[in-house]
Amino acid sequence: MSTWGQSRRKVAGRRDGVNSGERREDEIVDISDEAFWEPRPRDIGWDSKREKTEEEVSAGLDAFPEDTELEITSVLMLKRPKHRYRISFGAYALEVHEDVMIKYRMIKGAVFTKEELEEIVAADERQQGYADALKYLSLKPRTTYEIALRLGEKGWGEETIQDVLTRLQSEGYVNDAAYAQEWASQRVKLRGKGKLWVKHELRQKGISKAYIEEALGEVSEEDEFESALQLGMKKWRSTTGELLDRKRKTGAFLQRRGYSGSVVSRVMRELGNREEMHGMDEWDEE
Repeated sequence: MSTWGQSRRKVAGRRDGVNSGERREDEIVDISDEAFWEPRPRDIGWDSKREKTEEEVSAGLDAFPEDTELEITSVLMLKRPKHRYRISFGAYALEVHEDVMIKYRMIKGAVFTKEELEEIVAADERQQGYADALKYLSLKPRTTYEIALRLGEKGWGEETIQDVLTRLQSEGYVNDAAYAQEWASQRVKLRGKGKLWVKHELRQKGISKAYIEEALGEVSEEDEFESALQLGMKKWRSTTGELLDRKRKTGAFLQRRGYSGSVVSRVMRELGNREEMHGMDEWDEE
């Protein structure tokens, strides 16, 4: 299996949570308090020691004060969505992904400026965009163009999208060249599509011209001919009428499927040889 294929199989297990609106108090646990790690009576709730309700905590970074040091007063692990934490600075708070929290060492007592927190929020947005991309990829392989389009629809900015794409490419989750080769091979060999049809499909998926040409070059003329021949035989047997009319119907059908005139001509000659029908070698490209 290729490196790209191995990376693709990991995607389903890498989907991370994102914000999901309001949460009840029983959906968070405080891991910054030493008492968290001690045995607790069953009749005491996780949040019994919370000093403020969620309505009293401002989660917007714009509300944070300027030109002052902000000390983390608590770190709350959210039960939903997974892998996210609420970091409180007294009356102010923000939520970040676990990876971001660890990277910036956001532990109780640590001090940050608002400028530093803006950098952290940007990193968290990239992480959330990455999680959205992995979720999208878990359904089936995608091109960079398709992922960028999806992330744009989800509201992520251009800078975040580019950072996510770079990360996905470096980790092997996205590879347009490999995607184009696999797509071209399957569409011609298994789906009865000619190279012209496949070329159009790959263009719509945002694949570069160089990758398209490379992918189509990997599909042999014999593979395309065999694909067209099988389709041509089925179409011929299902047509009725005069010989010339059936010939034109079959040839036109193959051209609509994306086969070139030269491939269609070869198929018509082969059908003529097999069916012993005169005039089948004189296909006129329409």
